[in-house]
Amino acid sequence: MADYVVRATAAEGQIRAFAATTRDLTEAARQAHNTSPVATAALGRLMTAAVMMGYDMKGDADILTVKIQGDGPIGGLVVTADAHGGVKGYAFHPEVMLPPNDKGKLDVGGALGVGVLSVIKDIGLKDPYVGQTILVTGEIAEDLTYYYATSEQTPSSVALGVLMNKNNTVRQAGGFIIQLMPGASDAVIDALESRIKEIHSITTLMDVGNTPEMILEQILGDMGLELNDRLPARFYCNCTKNRVAKALISVGKKDIQEMIDDGKPIEVNCHFCNRNYTFDVEELKEILELARA
Repeated sequence: MADYVVRATAAEGQIRAFAATTRDLTEAARQAHNTSPVATAALGRLMTAAVMMGYDMKGDADILTVKIQGDGPIGGLVVTADAHGGVKGYAFHPEVMLPPNDKGKLDVGGALGVGVLSVIKDIGLKDPYVGQTILVTGEIAEDLTYYYATSEQTPSSVALGVLMNKNNTVRQAGGFIIQLMPGASDAVIDALESRIKEIHSITTLMDVGNTPEMILEQILGDMGLELNDRLPARFYCNCTKNRVAKALISVGKKDIQEMIDDGKPIEVNCHFCNRNYTFDVEELKEILELARA
C-alpha cells in the first residue's frame, strides 16, 4: 500500500480527523540516515504527524517544521512537511541504541528524554507562527496531544506508531489525529472519548490489514463519518546542488576564499536526506564571484 493521508469530518462538523499510512516514507528515511530501530521509530512517528499536520495548511508554499530537543541520547529530531504530502527529517544522533522500555517496546521516550517540542508554521507572513510545549512523555503522540491543547486550544487525540521487522526494516507505520471543533456537544465528546479508549495500537490495526479509512470507520463510523479527500505522502527533499551552492554564499567571502586557497574539493551534506554534494575549486571560485556580486 502506497503512503497517503486521508482527511475526514464527523458529527456534522464537530469532529475533524486525519489518518495516514507511512511505511514507505519511514523506511526511506531509515535507509537515508541508517537509523537505529529506536531512532527509526522516533523519526517515523514525528514524520507521520508532520505529514498529517502539513495537509492542514492552506497555501501551496506553506511549510511546517516540527522540532524536538531533548536531553536524551538521541538529542533531538527535526522534521519538515509541505502542503502536498512531502516530508523529510533527521535525528541528531541516528545511531542511538537502547534496550526496550518496561512495556517491551522501543524506548522513544527514553531516547528523547526531557525537553521541548516546537511547531513552526511558515505561511508566507513576515514572521512564522511558533508554538512550544514541554515534552510530556517523549513518546511524541502524547506530546503533540498536549501541544494542541495548550498552544492551539484544540482538544485532540494523536496516535502514532512504527513497527519494525526483525531485520530492522519498517514493517508498518502510521497514525491519526482526531480533533474536536469549537462548540462540540458533550454527547459527541463522551462518544469520541469512549471510542478512542478502544484503540490500543495503531500499528497492530495496520498489521492486520486495516487502512486509514478503516481505522477512522472504527472510531467514527457511527458518528456520521465523511471521508473528504486523500493525498499521497512521500519522503521528499528538495535539495539540489544549485540550492546548496546558494547556501554556501551565506558562509561569507572570507571563508569561501579560504576553501579555495586550500586547493581541495569540499563536500556539503544535506541533514534532511543525507545526500552529499561536492564542489571543486573552480566551482568555489564561481560561488565566490556570486558572493561578491
